[in-house]
Amino acid sequence: MLRRNTRLEKEYLFRKSKETLERTQYEKKRKIRQALQEGKPIPTELRNEEAKLRQEIDLEDENTAVPRTHIDDEYAKASERDPKILLTTSRDPSAPLIQFTKELKLIFPNAQVVNRGGQVISEIVESCRAHDYTDVVLVHEHRGKPDGLIVCHLPYGPTAYFQLCNVVSRHDIKDKKAMGTVPQAYPHLIINNFTTKLGERTANILKHLFPVPKPDTKRIITFSNEQDYISFRHHIYDKPGGPKSIELKEIGPRFELKLFKIKLGTVDQNEAQNEWVLKPYMNTAKKQKFIGN
Repeated sequence: MLRRNTRLEKEYLFRKSKETLERTQYEKKRKIRQALQEGKPIPTELRNEEAKLRQEIDLEDENTAVPRTHIDDEYAKASERDPKILLTTSRDPSAPLIQFTKELKLIFPNAQVVNRGGQVISEIVESCRAHDYTDVVLVHEHRGKPDGLIVCHLPYGPTAYFQLCNVVSRHDIKDKKAMGTVPQAYPHLIINNFTTKLGERTANILKHLFPVPKPDTKRIITFSNEQDYISFRHHIYDKPGGPKSIELKEIGPRFELKLFKIKLGTVDQNEAQNEWVLKPYMNTAKKQKFIGN
């Protein structure tokens, strides 16, 4: 198993290293295609390669015209099977963190909670790879309050690091009857204001934690971005007075997420390249928004 994972990881890194060359060839073919469409002469620097590039252009279709990236490969098989998620915590978790992790299990379909114990991160990741888990979600705390969420996609990443704030768990709500129970149906997703390239990347990581729901599902999960804080809300709806009358009820929990790092690798790979990091000087640019408008 270890040798197989090493071989697959080398193949993945080799495909990633070829991206620069493929992107250069794509730009050359784009210039030739544009010149032919507009009836302009071929650019001087491409005339020696024109015959070969035009032959490649003739053989392309909609699947091969645009080069694929390692980011495409990360979720290439996501549509073939439902996600399978392992939930765990930092070591020696407090009672509120254990309770919050149990509530996260109700949010993510096909999730399983595992006690961390004395396991190190690399052992957890290897065990998840061996048992065909698609994601690992780690929850951290500070003085009994959940303050961090790590979403690691398997087998090769990416890994997104979020700050957790304003956490209100179902356990904290006193009126249990008004809140109701959590249905086990797959939820519809509402993803709002993830308009930048980083926002699309973040939304892609979050949405692949959930399987495809049935059209008549009455459960809704919302990720709404405002000022780079992602608000999580969990609702069910009903139509008591007919199709034009909709009653919305929040069933919790609720919290905000603040993205501060995306890493091109799994959570146990300290040497993995950082795709994006929130640096200290970025906090002073109050008008700059990284995820959405």
